[in-house]
Amino acid sequence: MKYKSSENYSHGNERKIGVLLVNLGTPDSPTTSAVRRYLSEFLSDPRIVEIPKVIWWFILNVIILNIRPKKSRNLYKKIWFKEGSPLLVISNKIIGKLKTSKKVTEKNIQLALAMRYGNPSIKSALNTFREISVNKIVILPMFPQYSAATTASIFDKFSEEIKTWRNVPDIRFLSTYHDDANYINACVKRINDIWNKESRAKKLVFSFHGLPQVNLYKGDPYYCYCQKTAKMIAEQLNIDEESYVVTFQSRFGKQVWLQPYTDQVLENLAKEGNDSVDVFCPGFLCDCLETLEEINIQSRENFLNAGGKKFTYIPALNDSSESIHLMEEIILREISGWDNKILNSEENLKITKDSFEKHSFNKKS
Repeated sequence: MKYKSSENYSHGNERKIGVLLVNLGTPDSPTTSAVRRYLSEFLSDPRIVEIPKVIWWFILNVIILNIRPKKSRNLYKKIWFKEGSPLLVISNKIIGKLKTSKKVTEKNIQLALAMRYGNPSIKSALNTFREISVNKIVILPMFPQYSAATTASIFDKFSEEIKTWRNVPDIRFLSTYHDDANYINACVKRINDIWNKESRAKKLVFSFHGLPQVNLYKGDPYYCYCQKTAKMIAEQLNIDEESYVVTFQSRFGKQVWLQPYTDQVLENLAKEGNDSVDVFCPGFLCDCLETLEEINIQSRENFLNAGGKKFTYIPALNDSSESIHLMEEIILREISGWDNKILNSEENLKITKDSFEKHSFNKKS
C-alpha cells in the first residue's frame, strides 16, 4: 500500500539549540495542599529516598504527608516573596538576564527553565522545545556539585520524557561544575563583597546540603566535590584551614548523614568562644527555603542563643553579574562545536506534502 501524507514536514531545515536550566523545585504556593503535592512528588523519587517502595509508601503517605506539609507551609510563609517562591523568582531572573545577554542572544539559543519537582516541569519545557523543533539540547542542572539525589534525578526525568520522542535530539548533560574556575571566582567575589562591607568573622562556615552518609560509601562523589569546592574558594580567599569549616545541613530522619552537621558546628563554635561567624552555602545557586529560613533564621537564632554575638549570612550567587557570567560561560562551552544556522536551499531537507507523496513507496501487506 502507499503511504500518504496529509501535512507538510520540515525535517532538518534549521539546527536549533535549546538550553534547559533545571533547579530542584518548589511548591506553587505556601499552602498545606501545595506543599503536600510538592513533597509527595519529591519524596516519591527513589533517588531521594532509597528505601523499599512498599515500606516507604506507607511511611510517606500515612505519616509524613499527614504531618510535614503543615510544618513546611509555615516555614515557606516566612520567606515567601510577593512575586512567589524565592527559588522560582530568582531562577526566572537568571533566565531573564541570560535571554538579554549578548553572548547568548548572538548564538540564537532557545532558553528554558524547569524544576525537577513542581512547576515549570521538565516535561512542559521539553514539549516547548519539541514544538519549535529544537534538535540539540543542553541540560544544565543548577547544582554545582553532582549527587545522585539531585543531578542524576534530573537525568532520570529527562530520559523518561525524551524516550517518548520520535525524533530524539542531540543531547549534552553537564553533571558537575564544582571546580569550574568561573564558579569559584563568583563565590570568592560574593564573599569578598561582604567582607568589604562588614568586618570579617572569626570563622567562615561553608554549609552544603546534606545527604545520608551511606550514599558516600555507595560511590556518590558529592561529599568530595563539596570539600574541593570549599578548598578552592578558601585558597583564593587566602585563608588557612583553621579559618573555615565545611558542614552539612538539612538532614532528615534518624539515619546518619554527612558530617559535621551545620547546626551542631554553629552551636559549638559559639560555646567555644567563636562569637562571630560568616555562613556561605556554595551548593545553592539561588536562595531558597534551606538558605533563607534554615540558615538565615533558624541557624542565626541558635547561634546567638548559644552565646554568639555576630552572625552574617552571605547570600547565594542568585542573579548577580558573576552568576550570569558563570552561566554564560558554561552555556557557550557546552554548545561548542554545535551550529544552529539555517541551511541554504540546496542543503534544506524540507519535505512538502507533494514531494513526500512523490517519493512514497509500496509496502507489501
